Amino acid sequence: MDPISLVVLSFLMPPLAVYLAVGITDPFWLNLLLTLMGFVPGVIHALIVVT
Repeated sequence: MDPISLVVLSFLMPPLAVYLAVGITDPFWLNLLLTLMGFVPGVIHALIVVT
């Protein structure tokens, strides 16, 4: 997928962006947990993983 699309998707749906970037691995589960705990930490983590 296009990197710019992944960055935009990181702001809208962080776990989906991480899933598309790395698949169902440890970063995906960590991002899902961070997003459930608070949306902003999930977005920050997704941006780190995607970029």
